[in-house]
Amino acid sequence: MFAYGSLIYRPGFSAAEVVVAALDGYGRRFWQGSPDHRGTPELPGRVVTLVPAPGERCLGLAYRLPADGAQQILAELDWRERAGFERVEVELELGQGRLSALSYLARSDNPHYLGPASLSVVAGEIAVRRGPSGSNLDYLRQLARALRRIGVERDHVFEVERELEGLLDQGPPDRTT
Repeated sequence: MFAYGSLIYRPGFSAAEVVVAALDGYGRRFWQGSPDHRGTPELPGRVVTLVPAPGERCLGLAYRLPADGAQQILAELDWRERAGFERVEVELELGQGRLSALSYLARSDNPHYLGPASLSVVAGEIAVRRGPSGSNLDYLRQLARALRRIGVERDHVFEVERELEGLLDQGPPDRTT
């Protein structure tokens, strides 16, 4: 299982093995709406998804699922990622070679897809959105910390984080948007 978002810092399952992996040709972007975890149907939060990005490399974690519990884990992940994400097969680059893996991504034709927006719009939405799993701001901060721990140095997540911290320095966000 390839994790590039919240599955990095909160997988919700025990893995048989975990390694840093790369997915070439994709970028991590805050383009997917979260009406069920980090927002509501009326005010969806923004979470990351994979988007085709020639020349980019998305670093994340590859989890080897335990053989005796893999089907249950996948069923639970299907439920967790139900709001617009679909399970897909991807080809990962590991230090010792290539490996096929599963991951979740939100295609642009799903009903919760928000698509690209300026950094200020994305950061402004993340600053104020909240859902049953907590604040969208907490999601961003946890993801940024997790990416730094695995050695990611440049990423869209950090651009949004810098923009958001600048907004927060200007005072408390308007919670009505």
